[in-house]
Amino acid sequence: MSAMPRLLVGLFLGALALGQPAVATAQLSEARRLYNQSSYEEAIKAAAVAQSDPASTDEALLIIARANLERYRQSYDATHLTSAREALKAIHTSNLRPRSQGEYLVGLGEWLFLDDSHGAAAELFDTALGRAYDAGPDGRDRVLDWWATAMDRYAQVTPQRRSATYQRIVDRMEEELRDRPESNAAAYWLPAASRSMGDLDRAWQSAIAAWLRARVAPDQGKQLRPDLDRLVETAIIPERAREIAGPGHDPKDAADVMMEEWAQLKTAWN
Repeated sequence: MSAMPRLLVGLFLGALALGQPAVATAQLSEARRLYNQSSYEEAIKAAAVAQSDPASTDEALLIIARANLERYRQSYDATHLTSAREALKAIHTSNLRPRSQGEYLVGLGEWLFLDDSHGAAAELFDTALGRAYDAGPDGRDRVLDWWATAMDRYAQVTPQRRSATYQRIVDRMEEELRDRPESNAAAYWLPAASRSMGDLDRAWQSAIAAWLRARVAPDQGKQLRPDLDRLVETAIIPERAREIAGPGHDPKDAADVMMEEWAQLKTAWN
């Protein structure tokens, strides 16, 4: 080979080396976009390309881990849960951006939750909620919902701690709603936790308030209202009707009155 072709080959390889970080950065952005669109397999492929640049490796591994957690939630294929754990283990957290460090804690919490370690998962979600990373209101609401769901699952398997656990949920949701009245997660979990600890009047009153408060949420309650409606009609109204009627009495009349009141509220504020 002549000197000129060798020079051209050297320049070409140098250009590839210089271009590699740019390619990795672009693929990392693409991986995040695909993850946010719930295209988890494609997100993993893009993140794998982003790993070619050491500066992007840990951020890419975080996307791979969280995408595999979502794949497990969809399929319950244990290999996805294992892949998520291996990716989380491989991450050097000191290389993550501040926001990604918060997402890493959420990823650890999700792994524990999906592995049925709900109490430990709640502790990690609690830590993530306490961090000052910019998750945005939607991101915070997702973590808050994870935390409350983990606490709910924990309460179901530790009956001796049931009352204290649901009280923690109520206390946190009260605080959250004072700071962020637009929170869908807090609006749902305040009546849900009140009902679970036996405070049915609080559950009923806070559910009514939640239906109206949904108007200040960014989505105008589109996520909240179907779940809230189901909670009220299948749990809060039947249980509160039995409480009002008392032992040995038919709760149907009380339930009918509350159902009518609930229907009128929805119609008036639909």
